[in-house]
Amino acid sequence: MNRPLPLNRRTFLGSLAGTSLAASLTPTATGTATATTGPRKKIALLGTVNFTHSHTQHFLDRFVLGYGWKGEWRPPSVTLASLFIDQFPKNELARGRAEEFKVPLFPTIREALGLGRPGLAVDGVVIIGEHGDYPDNDRGQKLYPRHAWFKEVVKVFEEAGRAVPVFNDKHLSTTWAECAEMVDDSKRLGFPFLAGSSLPVTWRLPALDVPLGTPLKESVCACYGGVDSYDFHGLETAQCMSERRRGGEVGISSVHALKGAKVWETVAARPDTRRLLASALSRSNTLPVVNGYPTAPVSFEWARTAFPDPIAYFIDHRDGFKTSMFLLGIQDFNYAGLRADTDEVVACQMHLPMPGSGATTADFFNPLVRHIETMVVENRAPYPVERTLLTSGMTLAAVESLHRGQVPVATPEMDVRYQATPESTFWRD
Repeated sequence: MNRPLPLNRRTFLGSLAGTSLAASLTPTATGTATATTGPRKKIALLGTVNFTHSHTQHFLDRFVLGYGWKGEWRPPSVTLASLFIDQFPKNELARGRAEEFKVPLFPTIREALGLGRPGLAVDGVVIIGEHGDYPDNDRGQKLYPRHAWFKEVVKVFEEAGRAVPVFNDKHLSTTWAECAEMVDDSKRLGFPFLAGSSLPVTWRLPALDVPLGTPLKESVCACYGGVDSYDFHGLETAQCMSERRRGGEVGISSVHALKGAKVWETVAARPDTRRLLASALSRSNTLPVVNGYPTAPVSFEWARTAFPDPIAYFIDHRDGFKTSMFLLGIQDFNYAGLRADTDEVVACQMHLPMPGSGATTADFFNPLVRHIETMVVENRAPYPVERTLLTSGMTLAAVESLHRGQVPVATPEMDVRYQATPESTFWRD
């Protein structure tokens, strides 16, 4: 029998959970929980820092309060049973949230996974390694502890002799070896592993989904943000469409990142890319005013004038498919893809109303939280983690390309093949 821990600085918040937490520790007969029947499955959330509009806040609040879904307010279908938060700046919210919602806040990852006791006492783990005061390496990458925390979780799994689903927010890590190791660990221990951005599963305008097996030729994403940050969202936006092409994903052969005039010199020689970029920008509702005109025919020539300082990634897949991602002076994420059979362009905008742009709730996180809940409740990942393994690798190679002076970087290690599934899609509301 497990003995209760004495009340001290490590467990005082755990005592706030009271009988409701004790009840949630009772397993169901089938191992399945829903929002309406039986005890709900429990998750541990590991976050770097929690302040207003931080990623941890977006996830944590939805796991205790719920979120808007299909025209109703949906309560969480899992129980947030424990927290580990790494940093507590003056504007932090974690302690207040923990006390208000009676969620134990533990000082170590191991204790969060065991609910204050040795072993594994949760049914899922959510890793939010985004925001906070962490060092940069010599390539300008923020060294978030995603890989390190994942390995701590894996160690608990190994010691417990069982594993539970894990979600990792955004890209996996800052080296390919670490990214690949995380995926390999999930395969070795046999637990569902979900990762990546909210962009692939948010609502789309219009509600475009590329049918599985479509003979696509190239994908383009026109978006905004910085290197090793929002570039990852742009790559996920493109890849969630590209992976649905005929033959599935077969891996990446090279990545070439460019800045400024070199971007436009490259695009000038690529007619398909020019056409797709104009289409993607035509989906944007935040285009800049150029020469006093709030609207103008969007074209390659217009884009070159409107965005004199772009950053772009040109990615060659091993089957000849191409992905191009442009960081520009807009404030939305827009996709365009070219069909090889009909020469038709398909395009949409990914719903991303950022706080500060008139939105306050960042409701584009709702579908991603819904996917996490589904994974924990059903013990299956709704789409392949290989998507995020590759987009992590694309991001790393682009950083390396810029670091080496904007030269192409060969990526033989990215021989990653996978097939999208019918569930590998966004949520329709």
